[in-house]
Amino acid sequence: MEMTRSFKEEKFSEPHPRTEDEKWGLNESHGKNRFPRGTKVIKEKLHLNETETKEKKPPDSTEGAIQKSQSCSQEEEVDKLNEENAKRESSVLLEVDPPRFHTEGSEKEEESLAFESYYEHRRNSVQEEQNIEVYRRNSVQEEQSIEEYRRNSVQESLAPAKQQEKDAVDDACQRLTVQEVESEPPTDEERKEEHQVPGDEQQEERENEGVGNADKSEKSVEEPPAPSQKEDEAEQSHDQEAPEGRCKSCEKDDIPTPPAPFDHRIVSAKRVGINNYYNVNEDEILGGGRFGQVHKCEEKATGLKLAAKIIKAKGPKQKDEVKNEINVMNQLNHVNLIQLYDAFESKNDIVLVMEYVEGGELFDRIIDENYNLTEMDTISFIKQICKGIQYMHQMYILHLDLKPENILCVNREANQIKIIDFGLARRYKPREKLRVNFGTPEFLAPEVVNYEFVSFPTDMWSLGVIAYMLLSGLSPFLGDDDNETLNNILACNWDFEEEEFRNVSDEAKDFISKLLIKEKCWRLSATAALKHPWLTDHQLHYRLQKKAKGHCVSQAPLAQ
Repeated sequence: MEMTRSFKEEKFSEPHPRTEDEKWGLNESHGKNRFPRGTKVIKEKLHLNETETKEKKPPDSTEGAIQKSQSCSQEEEVDKLNEENAKRESSVLLEVDPPRFHTEGSEKEEESLAFESYYEHRRNSVQEEQNIEVYRRNSVQEEQSIEEYRRNSVQESLAPAKQQEKDAVDDACQRLTVQEVESEPPTDEERKEEHQVPGDEQQEERENEGVGNADKSEKSVEEPPAPSQKEDEAEQSHDQEAPEGRCKSCEKDDIPTPPAPFDHRIVSAKRVGINNYYNVNEDEILGGGRFGQVHKCEEKATGLKLAAKIIKAKGPKQKDEVKNEINVMNQLNHVNLIQLYDAFESKNDIVLVMEYVEGGELFDRIIDENYNLTEMDTISFIKQICKGIQYMHQMYILHLDLKPENILCVNREANQIKIIDFGLARRYKPREKLRVNFGTPEFLAPEVVNYEFVSFPTDMWSLGVIAYMLLSGLSPFLGDDDNETLNNILACNWDFEEEEFRNVSDEAKDFISKLLIKEKCWRLSATAALKHPWLTDHQLHYRLQKKAKGHCVSQAPLAQ
């Protein structure tokens, strides 16, 4: 009983205060097992109780039963305590990391792991450095590619900017040219031609004019002017038209170009044979070229002498080109432009019946060694060509094939011309950019060679080439072949160093210099060309006539 009491007292006595780690058997050293101390104490006390019971003598039966019951109760309490401790231990083991046992093998493993992690770290750092170097190289390459892209983009951006600037300059030039063309009032001759009255109305006007003239003549008979007044007016008009000292044979330059022997017509191709209306003289050929041949013909009904231009046109495309020429000529009514009279269409060709002139091509006079072409003759020709070009540009028509072969002389005595061959002519529309890839190489403008936009100044370039040839008999850009000729045009390679320009006036050289300019915007327009001193200065003309006086005298018997 005493032992039992002491056990109970020791068991239920308050233990000395402990920390939480000591209470649960947590130890800082990793080499010992960590278990709650309560279980160890209980086990030690149970061991003592068992030894003591073995040493004591067995009591009597009643005491043995009592002791047995007490021991059972004690064992139950111990079991309960053990179960509680087990539960607490399991909860602590769940919360606390599992025990670590440090042995020699584990230390070596830790060292090897440490070395491996160190080397792995070194390898990773080396790999990172290599990656950084590769990244730097890639970044440098990217910067270079970006720089190259920027350069290309700048060049690409500059190219359209230059093209836009060029287009803007072209548009400005075109607007200025159009304004200049539109602001130029038509001449008296053009007004007369545009307001021609056909048929019966024209006859009535003539009758009315006859009556008016009769009335005037009656008044003039009643009140005749003084003879001295007539002489003064004649002298004044003579002084205005021809400077003093001008020879009579040079007055042929002032003779106006005769109009066509018929009124302006609007023509469409007829699907009938030309022989039903005209007698075509196939033996008498007036000219020819890439299109076909021109024959002299006569209208059966009137006996009017005309020229029949037979153009080979088998396919629809070729026929459309010829019909474009008909459409262009229907819009042109000027004394210096050949007039269309009729047209016929068949299966293989289209025939244009036109005004007939017998003076031959202007080119023939340039190459004729027996014909002395003076600077004053050239002024007369260029002035008429300018008037024809001015009218075409006022009607928004570009000829695009001006050359001496396409300029005909009305007769062999006077310096009167007409522009022909509108097969390559185009109607100019300012809002539509027009490109062409045709023409005669010697007379092509740089914009045609470069396949750029063409406009009114394109014809003025050709006029400059014609003036150069009329003054010198030389072609300014002609090379050994077409390629050399085109290269000379693109380089704008020409000069006045030839001996043929030794006696040519400075005004003529200035006129040509303002036409043979590569930048089309700076070329003279037809209206401005007609106002140039070379074509308008009467004193210059008087000096040129005086210089050519000996030639005029020698040619006087031939003219008579």
